[in-house]
Amino acid sequence: MLRRLAVRLLAGAVVVGLLAACTPAGAEHPEPAAAKDVGVQLFHWTWDAIAAECPALAEAGYGWVLTSPPQEHVLGEQWWTVYQPVSYRVESRLGTREQLAAMTAACAEVGVDVVADAVVNHMTGQDEPGVGWAGSRYAHYDYPGLWSDAEGHFHHCGLTADDDISRYDDVVEVRSCELVNLADLATETEPVRARLREYLADLVDLGIAGVRIDAAKHMAPPDVEAIVADLPAQALVLSEVIRGPQEPIRPEEYLGAGDVLEFAWGRDVKGIVQGGALRLATELGSHEGSATYLPSDAAWIFVDNHDTERGRQTLSYADGQDYVLANVLMLASHYGRPIVYSGYAFSDRDAGPEQDGSGAVLPATCPEDAGPARAWADGEWVCQHAWPEIAGVVGWRAAVGPAGEDAQVQVDGRVVAFSRGERGWLVVNGNAEDVTSTFETGLLPGAYCDVVAGRLADGACTGQVVEVADGGHATVTVPARSAVAVHVGARQDG
Repeated sequence: MLRRLAVRLLAGAVVVGLLAACTPAGAEHPEPAAAKDVGVQLFHWTWDAIAAECPALAEAGYGWVLTSPPQEHVLGEQWWTVYQPVSYRVESRLGTREQLAAMTAACAEVGVDVVADAVVNHMTGQDEPGVGWAGSRYAHYDYPGLWSDAEGHFHHCGLTADDDISRYDDVVEVRSCELVNLADLATETEPVRARLREYLADLVDLGIAGVRIDAAKHMAPPDVEAIVADLPAQALVLSEVIRGPQEPIRPEEYLGAGDVLEFAWGRDVKGIVQGGALRLATELGSHEGSATYLPSDAAWIFVDNHDTERGRQTLSYADGQDYVLANVLMLASHYGRPIVYSGYAFSDRDAGPEQDGSGAVLPATCPEDAGPARAWADGEWVCQHAWPEIAGVVGWRAAVGPAGEDAQVQVDGRVVAFSRGERGWLVVNGNAEDVTSTFETGLLPGAYCDVVAGRLADGACTGQVVEVADGGHATVTVPARSAVAVHVGARQDG
């Protein structure tokens, strides 16, 4: 087996010392791994728009897509109205039941799974009675034929003046009081659990391959486990448990229900990209037994999501090239599995997506110049998942597969290189100037297309070509605040 080249990094230059004989000429290149462990959250995309996008997602290398909640919800233009359920009818401003089923079938046909955001902790936060999107009548604590306060379906914690959570250092408050006035379901009771299981089973019947459990932190772990208990064994379960500094509720408590979203990664990478040592991004979550991160095999990481981009706890599309760098680091990371976020531009944090006169969301469309340098008007679909730099590295990750024994990281200040043996190599430049160096890539000799700057089309590369010489070394110019990524599936001479 080809042994590694030793690398010394001195004053910004890479000095390569040969420890073994050069790669034999004519050695056979491995096949791309065809791994698809990257998810994409298409926030507030309609079912028809997701169905139309799935072929492009599959081609880019995405394995699954996370939708916004599909159940009937309160009326209103704000983004958060879909997070206030009125019933479990699959009818929403994003589409009908039939459209959702057609969407899951269309995506499955091209190998992309669909995961739904499931709101099961609460119902509405509306004090006045109303009518939901599909015509269901409701009151704050009364949902005819579904939930009734008189039958004990809701919590009234009695611990605060308005029954709302006031202290996140109190476990009982967090799990039994109301989250901003949202009617809190008594998920510890069997009638509530049974009805929620029916809802999730209905989603599975419609082709849903998994669920994100919204506000899981506000339910006890046994409640979440009971609610997802009847899902198929292969279903993906992602519990939303926001890790709060000094808070007693920990994401690790929810591993019995499935995988968990690791919020700490996105918060930590923000500071690293904006001014810290980039090598720290390669170490996030890597320490065995770390008290600040979930185990890697149960964690899903993200640069941002619909909540964090509004609260500015993380980077967002508005951060341009910093946002690209963070996504590249996430996709190259050895820790966890990544979820790319894709939403719409906004200046008002409550603003929903563009809607027609009836309140139905207009189908998402991605502009041809979507990317970090574009100026975004409110309501425009930002389409981060399709930004060339991000989509290219999604394809890189699919080609190189999960990090194995041949995975290595090389660091020189704010230049970090990731080697995945003979399948791929990626380098990130966090400096304000271009960097040209000679790197040991681990690749077999050949001409490789940089999938960050271009694509391989009809055998020709539309961007930078990286020439890998015998021994695996290549002289590469890495643009400022950007990256270069090559893999066996994008060989110009292949």
